[in-house]
Amino acid sequence: MGLPSLSRRQVLAATGGVLAAGCAAPQTVGEGRTRLRYWHLFGGGDGINMQTMLDAFRARHPHIAVEAATFQWGAPYYTKLGMAGAGGRAPEVAVLHLARLAGFAPGRLLDPFDLDLLAQHGVHADDFPDGIWRRGAVDGTQYAIPLDTHPMVLFHNTEICRRAGLLDADGKLRPIKGADRFTAALRAVTEVTGRPALVTETLGADCIGPWRLFSTLYSQLGGAVLSPDGTSLAIDDTKALTALEYMRMLVAEGLAVRRVDYVGAIGVFNNGRTGFYLNGEWEISSFLTTGLPFSVTRVPNLFGRPTAQADCHAFVLPHQNGRGGATNEAAHAFVAWMLKNTVEWAKGGHVPAYLPTLAKPEYLKLTPQSAYRSVVDDVALDEPAWFAGSASVMWIELGAVFSGVLTGSRTPRNALAEAKARLRTLLETPNPFGGAA
Repeated sequence: MGLPSLSRRQVLAATGGVLAAGCAAPQTVGEGRTRLRYWHLFGGGDGINMQTMLDAFRARHPHIAVEAATFQWGAPYYTKLGMAGAGGRAPEVAVLHLARLAGFAPGRLLDPFDLDLLAQHGVHADDFPDGIWRRGAVDGTQYAIPLDTHPMVLFHNTEICRRAGLLDADGKLRPIKGADRFTAALRAVTEVTGRPALVTETLGADCIGPWRLFSTLYSQLGGAVLSPDGTSLAIDDTKALTALEYMRMLVAEGLAVRRVDYVGAIGVFNNGRTGFYLNGEWEISSFLTTGLPFSVTRVPNLFGRPTAQADCHAFVLPHQNGRGGATNEAAHAFVAWMLKNTVEWAKGGHVPAYLPTLAKPEYLKLTPQSAYRSVVDDVALDEPAWFAGSASVMWIELGAVFSGVLTGSRTPRNALAEAKARLRTLLETPNPFGGAA
């Protein structure tokens, strides 16, 4: 699957090809202008919002020549970024999913941020949720600055939910707490529509939706997949089975669509065939222009904790030989400015990690994007392991296993045993990029 199949030697051997593709050493371009190369993986609506932010930054910082490059999402991007960092001639700034930080050998493939320099631009540690900020540090050194968090959320068709008696006098979804109450809400919708009340991705190539659903429910039970340092298995069988059996019940009782891929799930909800849709908040853009009567809330607290599976986009400084000077100052100025201007970024559904943004009137006016902002304090990220995080081999491996619970090809016990076996294999597999410095 791309990255996991590469040996460290292959990664390092391929570095020359990446460097030849245009990663020249940092330099000053034009009279009085500093070159700043920025790599990211944002396409679609995110890509449009990021371009808007980049245009605004360029207009306000004419002395910084930003050269932005967009790469293919997932393993292709991370392979390229890792190889560039290994060569020490990478771009000045890049985006990394926070849960993947452990796999990028901080101190060797990534350079640390200068927090004093960030502070000069008005950005401080206490501007972020403590849990997310701490995930950007390794051994007390900050290697990642969070841009956002993108959690699993609950989309709901407001017209169907109104007919099912689930909305309050203001037209908002009444609070749902506990698995029994959520199940009752689904049954109420099914009585109205005559169809399954909930849709979420259950199958397909590189299907990760079932993993994200399991992770949400399991985290609400207080379960951990790996030890805090990501080096050993820590699954609680009882809690895992509770989550998996609830997932199986949803499809077995006809409350959720049994067989549907990612694109199909979007279509089912967009066509008004279900009352509820579980996915990442980024799909808001799929429904804002279609006229669908919908809103978004946090995933209900079904099992005791109000958590939701999530990852975070974060800024990192890929390793450069001799990082410093004007280009490094420009990198810190760029990161700080982008963080302070994340209202534009929030339009795509992501919850800004920079807390001052969450209090801005222009952010609070975003509907429904601001409705679930409190989840920023309750996100459940993977434990730090090289094989975890967005687009990771763990998500794909466990997504395939838990898909069987939803489609009916696996029992919860069979899925749990297979998931643990695959996790043990991953734990025994060396990080293809090597360890930290």
